[in-house]
Amino acid sequence: MKIFKEKLGRILVSIALVVVLLVGGVGYTAWYHLFRDVPLTYKSPEEHFKYGSIGTEAAQGIPYWIWLVLPRIFPDKLPGPGGYTSLGITWEEGKETPIGFTKKTIGFPRVGITCAVCHTATYRTSPLEKPQIFPAGPSNKFNSQAYVRFLGAAASDPRFTADYILDEIKYNHEFSWIENLLYRFLIIPQTKKALLQQSADFAWMDSRPNWGAGRIDPFNPVKFNTLKLPKDDTIGNSDMMPIWNQALHKGFALHWDGLETSLKETVQTGAIGDGATKDSLPVADLQRVEDYISELSPPKYPFAIDQKLVNKGSQIFANTCASCHAFGGERTGTVIPVDEVGTDRHRLDMWTQQAADTYNHFGDGYPWDFSQLRKTNGYVAVSLDGLWIRAPYLHNGSVPSLQDLLEKPENRPQTFYRGYDVYDSQKIGFISAGEEAKRVGFKYDTTVAANSNQGHVYGTDLPSDDKKALIEYLKTL
Repeated sequence: MKIFKEKLGRILVSIALVVVLLVGGVGYTAWYHLFRDVPLTYKSPEEHFKYGSIGTEAAQGIPYWIWLVLPRIFPDKLPGPGGYTSLGITWEEGKETPIGFTKKTIGFPRVGITCAVCHTATYRTSPLEKPQIFPAGPSNKFNSQAYVRFLGAAASDPRFTADYILDEIKYNHEFSWIENLLYRFLIIPQTKKALLQQSADFAWMDSRPNWGAGRIDPFNPVKFNTLKLPKDDTIGNSDMMPIWNQALHKGFALHWDGLETSLKETVQTGAIGDGATKDSLPVADLQRVEDYISELSPPKYPFAIDQKLVNKGSQIFANTCASCHAFGGERTGTVIPVDEVGTDRHRLDMWTQQAADTYNHFGDGYPWDFSQLRKTNGYVAVSLDGLWIRAPYLHNGSVPSLQDLLEKPENRPQTFYRGYDVYDSQKIGFISAGEEAKRVGFKYDTTVAANSNQGHVYGTDLPSDDKKALIEYLKTL
């Protein structure tokens, strides 16, 4: 009997060991294929800015292989040929993802977005030329709203199934049998569910004017989806901003309406707005972004400049513009009351005191807690560094060129096309009329709510020769 008990004990121990090994093996396999977090590191600060993670992949990341084939399965959901580039995305040759998109492994490769997706400027001198790329500049052509809508439309299509997607992925990648099972029964169904939920979360956009290329409503998504505030009828549509040269902007109010005063908080709230969570926010990686944009200089104007006109224009600038727009100007970087500047107030009214108070408590208990968000009564008098490539102008991007900006509002274009990055060196902006601009661009109508091109009449009374000289000087900033 004693021998029997000993044998039984050894058998039970063996069975238990096998069970533990099986459970451990299953657990490890699940962790490895679904949750394993592989650091994404770029030695170059510029590459880190363009492709490094800001913490968006865990909650908002799309499985890379699914993301890659969606344009091939659903070209009818895109605005034109060219896959993701038809949305105004810039894709560098030889890269796995476009600028502003990460590929990070959390169990499986996932695509997230970065600051660079909205903050990378491009220009071309002709339609056939490759774009010149300037990190931290404002995107003139990326249509972020159309990207969100494409993903939702794809997920809503009956073709968004494991059979369709796995067959298409085979052209690029061969899954192991475990990966194939996970994609078929878990990852693809969950991706569809998540994209449909994202589409529902952004359904409020449908009741407001479209953002269009190079514009975004930066804080209504935060109000409604992150802070869970009640949906209102505000419109926050605004132009994407440059974020370079921040060391020289120290002490300036940030965002178009000055709702932030801390660069660190601005970078971190930007990551949260793009999809990072309280637990995924990569503080050290975001510090690298902050360091990079603090020291990065704007690009120089690439075309010929008339130095004689520049000399004349610099005096006109000093007398007419410097107090609000020169580094060291008494009002530069401060908030100018909207009643004075006279520009469209929708973007200002979108941000509320309740939103600021709620966001300031969003990170309570975390080491990166916020405290500097606020409500203002106007728009920031911004510095003009890199002004030549920041068109269209005003906070809502309602004026296509510097030449147009120095015209009285009634003489500015009432409609034009934005999103075409071929440069207009005569008017100082991007080409905004003609067949190609119409084909590629988004029709901007200044009579639509939040699109007004009124206000900022400073310099509009100058003689034409003085305007010409002033513009020549502005090219040098």
